Amino acid sequence: MKKAVTIILLLISYLSISASSNGTLKGTVSDAKTKQPLIGVNIIIVGSNLGATTDQSGKYIFRNLDAGTYTIQFSYIGYSKVTKTDVIVKPGRSIYLNVGMEPLPVELGNVVVSSGYFSDLKNTPVSAVTFSSEEIRRAPGSAGDVSRIMYGLPALAKVNDSRNSLIVRGGSPVENTFYIDNIEVPNINHYPVEGSSDGPIGILNVDFIEDVTFHTGGFSPAYGDKLSSIMEIDYREGNNDGILPQLNLNMAGLGGAVEGPIGNKGSFMFSTNISYLDLVADKAETGGAIPRYQDAQGKLTYNLDDQNKITLLEIFSRDEINLDYDDALKTDLTIVYGSTNGIMNVSGLNWQRLWGNIGYSNTSLAYNYQNYDHNYSETKTQRHLYTNKSSENSLVLRNVNYLKLSEFHGLDFGFDGKYYFNNFNLYYNEWQDHFGNVNPVLTVNEDFQSIKIGLFIVDHFEISEKLRLDFGLRGDYFDATRNFSLSPRATLTYDFTEAASITASAGIFRQDIPNHILVQNNKFSSLKTPLAYHNIVGISHLLSENTRLTIEGYYKYYKYFPIDPNQPSVFLFDEAATEGLFLQHESLVDNGEAYAAGVEIMVQKKLASDFYGMVSGSYSKTKYKGADNTWRNRIYDNQYNFNLEGGYVPNDEWEFKVRWIYAGGAPYTPFDIASSKAMREGIWDLSNINSKRMPDYHSLNIRVDKRFYFNNSNMIVYLSVWNAYGRENIAQYVWDEVKNEQGVQKQWSTLPVIGIEYEF
Repeated sequence: MKKAVTIILLLISYLSISASSNGTLKGTVSDAKTKQPLIGVNIIIVGSNLGATTDQSGKYIFRNLDAGTYTIQFSYIGYSKVTKTDVIVKPGRSIYLNVGMEPLPVELGNVVVSSGYFSDLKNTPVSAVTFSSEEIRRAPGSAGDVSRIMYGLPALAKVNDSRNSLIVRGGSPVENTFYIDNIEVPNINHYPVEGSSDGPIGILNVDFIEDVTFHTGGFSPAYGDKLSSIMEIDYREGNNDGILPQLNLNMAGLGGAVEGPIGNKGSFMFSTNISYLDLVADKAETGGAIPRYQDAQGKLTYNLDDQNKITLLEIFSRDEINLDYDDALKTDLTIVYGSTNGIMNVSGLNWQRLWGNIGYSNTSLAYNYQNYDHNYSETKTQRHLYTNKSSENSLVLRNVNYLKLSEFHGLDFGFDGKYYFNNFNLYYNEWQDHFGNVNPVLTVNEDFQSIKIGLFIVDHFEISEKLRLDFGLRGDYFDATRNFSLSPRATLTYDFTEAASITASAGIFRQDIPNHILVQNNKFSSLKTPLAYHNIVGISHLLSENTRLTIEGYYKYYKYFPIDPNQPSVFLFDEAATEGLFLQHESLVDNGEAYAAGVEIMVQKKLASDFYGMVSGSYSKTKYKGADNTWRNRIYDNQYNFNLEGGYVPNDEWEFKVRWIYAGGAPYTPFDIASSKAMREGIWDLSNINSKRMPDYHSLNIRVDKRFYFNNSNMIVYLSVWNAYGRENIAQYVWDEVKNEQGVQKQWSTLPVIGIEYEF
């Protein structure tokens, strides 16, 4: 081992000495609304005397730049200035930075407004935050996982270190979805929970991501069938100068990537990753089971001509985990044993058509496939409990258009249609729930076909130089339930000054009950569609060109949620997190209600010089009402959250980062000790449903990166330490059925993570 480390260090030293660290920066600048290229945009590299302008095609180029980190500014008369940070030029490579610039109202057409570092959020409510790929890659405690970087936002509850659950403003993992290049991807995680966005390990290759915008409320009518959040992910295009490979070794596994040109009209990117935990760990270190997984993804871009471009997206994952009976017996808190196997695949084609100076359209056709093979039995009796051998398939057609009516008026409009052809093969054995109720056997073997259709239109109106109104309507129809619904939404923004604005947003959001729940009983098709009312007021203020303060208050009210009368005090959508799956239900009613209300404060500083960071805090309450008409705490009700993260970049080779999270204890239901001992399984105290709280959560994550620039290649070596001071945070209280006593399942202890990324 020592010899191997010595050889690596000598190789790094040799390559560093022979370094020729020059690279190229290039890209295209376009109108953010119409996607048309802009000619003559002024581009400067901050802190230098280097500059360029865009040509007739909106393209620019900087050659022979020293490898390192840059800040790039784009300015153009009649448009808001754009500043991009964390632009890393690499030796022997062309780095692409494409920028969309927001046009100003006609009254300001002869000036340049310096909104700078946050110009990408100019026409969105403050319930949206954008991160670049570099901000995601380097975040401590994220391991390159897109979902985990969002934990620093005040809108998210803190749940469990072992999962990347997005619990947004009192919602649940069921209420979120993701879009990559106009293609919906239901789940971006390995080991997904069916019908949910939940999972423990991210799939996406962060090196392919250009930027991410996360909407935590009040999002556009262009997005439907979700109640809480939308994550928009833009993949970059591949390098078209030559074939460029990359190798990665990190917590997620061992992976490689390659990108390059397709003739002179296109490019491609492809990556693959495989876990290696089964090669370096034994079952004793992983609780009796070792996860094995693989994933692959790619993007192909081809320009038919100056106005038409097609992209092909492919995302694939395969998961496997097995826990046998003997190993389960050795793990006190493992009450079930069995296997989880699954395959997920999304294939999509998107066609972008530019309409000159009046707008554009994006039209995508995608095929989604998810296969589940789950088989579990009870440890103490070896009684078979659950089998899921189902496949969910869908064809999705989506069209989004923008039409510029005038300098101060534009329309978004379009549609999406989904055709589901699923086969559900489910078996639930009779089991006793935490309330002491016996749930009967349920067997489902059914082909389920259905259609969803959605139409939307949004009017963007610049009422005056300072006042903007976005209002729209969405209509949805789901043939499995025969439910047709209209969802109006509106956002009003007033700019007090160039640096300060206030935004108010209100709207109705709806989400159909997941198909694998509907199929359990034909009567469930008569249930109403759950909905949520979003009401948001927020203030945004630029403290400086690179630092933004936002203060936001919200009230979200839910109604028509499915509730099981046999479990009148349980909120059904929370099962995805509490049980890791949706259980069988003999009957459901649609009178469940909930609400979430809170105040969030966030200060975000972009990397303008040596420092960047984000400080956020929130206070919130979230409750639900079950079939017994009693209001109770939701299981994600942390009440208060405080997050501090930031980094120091002293030069182009080193970077130091830190993230500290403090959250109030989540509610839980204590066990009725006497009943649990008598039944030899966990029975809840029905008089204290979600009335107790876990100890407060807090954890410190740190990370150090060292970048090496070689001759036409570069490498990043990093060390990240999760839960650096070893806080013993509790994940949940469980009933140890072997010892017949209450046990504690803890979250992660101190966990060092080492990673290497080598581009050559």
